[in-house]
Amino acid sequence: MRLSQYFLPVLKEEPKEAQIVSHRFMLRAGMIHQEAAGIYSWLPLGLRVLQNIENIVDDELQKAGCVPVLMPTLQPTDLWKESGRYDALGKEMLRFNDRAERELLYSPTCEEMIVNLFSAYVKSYKQLPLNLYQIQWKFRDEVRPRFGVMRGREFLMKDAYSFHVDVDDAKREYAKMYDAYTAIFKRMGLTTIAVAADSGAIGGNLSHEFQVIADTGESAVYYDAAFDEIRAGKLTLSGDEMRALYAAADEQHKPDAIPADRLRTARGIEVGHVFYLGQKYTQAMGVAVSGGDGAQVTPHMGCYGIGVSRLAGAIIEASHDENGIIWPESVAPFDAGIINLRMGDAACDTVCEQIYSHLKTAGLSPLYDDTDKRGGEKFATMDLIGLPWQITVGPRSAADGKVELKYRRTGEKSEISVEDAVAHITGQRTKRLAA
Repeated sequence: MRLSQYFLPVLKEEPKEAQIVSHRFMLRAGMIHQEAAGIYSWLPLGLRVLQNIENIVDDELQKAGCVPVLMPTLQPTDLWKESGRYDALGKEMLRFNDRAERELLYSPTCEEMIVNLFSAYVKSYKQLPLNLYQIQWKFRDEVRPRFGVMRGREFLMKDAYSFHVDVDDAKREYAKMYDAYTAIFKRMGLTTIAVAADSGAIGGNLSHEFQVIADTGESAVYYDAAFDEIRAGKLTLSGDEMRALYAAADEQHKPDAIPADRLRTARGIEVGHVFYLGQKYTQAMGVAVSGGDGAQVTPHMGCYGIGVSRLAGAIIEASHDENGIIWPESVAPFDAGIINLRMGDAACDTVCEQIYSHLKTAGLSPLYDDTDKRGGEKFATMDLIGLPWQITVGPRSAADGKVELKYRRTGEKSEISVEDAVAHITGQRTKRLAA
């Protein structure tokens, strides 16, 4: 993409309404625009990040055997009355009547709707287990929306729901989804701690929150020191081993459950939540399937959520410096930024066009700053939007067939040939995809 043809409304001034790093940088980098309290438009740069996050979530869930569906954002309130949960969310649930005076709600979550869908088509234990998921917009009328996309009223969420003939099968799926979540967040460059948590209005008696450690986190997280070794790359554990480690959030913490010298505490941002629901919804809504002996069986359920739009903010909270965002390569809106320091100079223009063409041919997505802005402004913009690689072309280096290659995460720079720069970036992408 050529920046002269792109829509990137970068802000030079610090937004006064932004209280945390991710909100400030998302506004300054032209990723989002506020339309109302807690409601944002996703601008082109932010949308590319959001789509990359969606793609990772989608890929890993399908690897785990989950099946995608798409349910409507509006639900009839009758389903919530049937489950007995109509009043559970209070004023957070947006309710209204259509022209026929039928009461509807803007979906805050979809347990009732998925159970209704399941009951229409699944009649036998032979069709189980079944795990259906969607990536869809939700709405909760937060009393104090704040921190940008971290606590907005409208948000993009991945919600999955599994159905099982018995509790043992449901718990096997729970463990599988736990491991899938670990893989999802790892691909995004995040190390999460899964903490025992309260199930809240969702229900059930077993749940874990996946927390990203960050100073701006809203939850207090208590955990075994081994998680710090995992985050530092000094220790590798299996899913079962990680689930055996102590980790709890807020009121779930039990100080006597772990030796004091092993206990660590920090602030965490919740990015995912897994629940074993049991028969809470299927029983309330009268759903049953025929079992192996012909008798009717009430299915057990699991529920698994990931805050897709929230992840965009959480990644920034975990990966930034004073100059801007530092995107992990897997979610970056573009693979590399090309900076032409002197537009109109024949050598600079030729070299930049060569790099741009070679990267696109290799299947990468470069952002070419072909504007007539000054060099300092171009450098500041590239640091702010946080692309993994920057390739700078100036008159002197272009005349020698060289470019400056900068790795955004470390700031390391090297002057190398055009061919070597392209080969290095494409090689790094190949390694990442292979991993």
